[in-house]
Amino acid sequence: MLPAQKNALVALIGDVVAGLMPADGTATPAQNAPALPTILLERPKVAAHGDLACNVAMQLAKPLRANPRELAQKIADAILADARASGLVDAVEIAGPGFINLRLAKAAKQSVARAILTEGAAFGHCAVRHDDAPVLVEFVSANPTGPLHVGHGRQAALGDTISALLGTQGHPVHREFYYNDAGVQIQTLATSVQARARGLKPGDAEWPESAYNGDYIGDIAQDFLARKTVQASDGAPVTGSGDIEDIDSIRAFAVAYLRREQDIDLQTFGVRFDQYYLESSLYADGSVERTVQALVDAGVTYEQDGALWLRTTDYGDDKDRVMRKSDGTYTYFVPDVAYHTRKWARGFHQVINVQGSDHHGTIARVRAGLQALGIGIPTGYPDYVLHKMVTVMRHGEEVKISKRAGSYVTVRDLIEWSGGITAETPVTDPAEREAALRRGRDAVRFFLISRKADTEFVFDVDLALKQNDENPVYYVQYAHARICSILTQWGGDDARLAHADLAPLDSERALALLQLLAEYPDMLTRAAEELAPHAVAFYLRDLAGAFHSFYNADRVLVDDETVKHARLALLAATRQVLRNGLAVLGVSTPAKM
Repeated sequence: MLPAQKNALVALIGDVVAGLMPADGTATPAQNAPALPTILLERPKVAAHGDLACNVAMQLAKPLRANPRELAQKIADAILADARASGLVDAVEIAGPGFINLRLAKAAKQSVARAILTEGAAFGHCAVRHDDAPVLVEFVSANPTGPLHVGHGRQAALGDTISALLGTQGHPVHREFYYNDAGVQIQTLATSVQARARGLKPGDAEWPESAYNGDYIGDIAQDFLARKTVQASDGAPVTGSGDIEDIDSIRAFAVAYLRREQDIDLQTFGVRFDQYYLESSLYADGSVERTVQALVDAGVTYEQDGALWLRTTDYGDDKDRVMRKSDGTYTYFVPDVAYHTRKWARGFHQVINVQGSDHHGTIARVRAGLQALGIGIPTGYPDYVLHKMVTVMRHGEEVKISKRAGSYVTVRDLIEWSGGITAETPVTDPAEREAALRRGRDAVRFFLISRKADTEFVFDVDLALKQNDENPVYYVQYAHARICSILTQWGGDDARLAHADLAPLDSERALALLQLLAEYPDMLTRAAEELAPHAVAFYLRDLAGAFHSFYNADRVLVDDETVKHARLALLAATRQVLRNGLAVLGVSTPAKM
């Protein structure tokens, strides 16, 4: 049922229960009356038992010293006697030890279609909470040392969908990408490009053992030598000097080059960010040094074996951690602590980090560092959503290596393959290529959030290419396209359907579809609260299935105008919810397939 209807029913039952409490404020002369319990309405496990079930009678039976079934019957009788139940509740039945099972009025169920057509794209969304501080969602946060891999793709899909879900609940959201553009890996990138610029290649005797081997390293070296200019979306232009001895110039050019490449991949994937935050800026503005000094001043560090240690065991970690190594460099969690103090200082008091499960060990260290600073950051800050690895299957075999990246499958590979673009079947026509990339993006985004984040995922490229109901994104999109086709075949004014008489929507399949549509707002709320974007994919597959079941059972374009318009209104409402849900996932809604 719709949230407004549920709230009205909860209020009705609450008033009924309050009216059954002892008038003198006591349950017995020697016992105070119990507090009113929270009224919970849930769907019965067996559909034949009704639309909603309430256990309030069993909650109150013991403190009121009443028989739970008799108390449930009193509540049921009072509900039906209340004028507010008219048009909302048809019947109330008692089951088992005292469950109150409610059957909703058909008019209440049918009204969901009108509500959806009236609210349109806003259906399921809460009003924007202008007084709320924005929620910061940090995701992808890849090192600018190579192309984005499929793990980054899963992060991108999860982070972007979690951001969208929070937005549906009225929360202002700030999407942030943290670039680890400092440290050993960046130096390795620079020396790898330098080696390529000198004419070396992987396998040569003088090729650095730790160097990156992907073809992209050669592309960077070639453009650096050609003195080309590159620019990331939020950075200044960087021009290659062509001087292979200038390692600083090579480093700056390589980082800008790969940041631009990652920008292109993210744009193709339909992901945007409000801000890119550079790790190097934390060193440049002194944030790292200030954070370390603050921890020293707080008395939570000690020197041992020439290194500076943080007493993280005082804050729940399994052992103390080195902050500054004996060579004077910082361990990787230290700038993370500094970064999160900056998040807090910028006013982001709710932060969600989407990261790979290999970061699990970092959580305790970062939180310990933040607690040790004693600046008012609460325990458990920030929140984390950790995801497990993605395995890519193609032609029945696992794909482990990409020629472009050298050692892993890239997001760009996955999007192109899932759209039917391969080295054997290139797509050169701009319009056809754009359409193929859209299909690939839709499949990758839908697939990568279709399982819980903490479960490993096998991405089957062959399944993503299938155009049948085995392919979940095709199945959902086809439901949308099929409705578009039916409405086009009708040829009427869609706006008129919001005013259709919905009484003919009384068949079993129609009522089941209406009930599922009514659950969309609550599904979004739960998914946002639990940071569970997979729930949206599950719901959309169920909705597509319910639509197909209804359409196969009840003819739509019938001669009876009232029946036809009612069923068309139901289809239009279903199409709207499919659009709304797919928009949360960042997946397109084609009108033809």
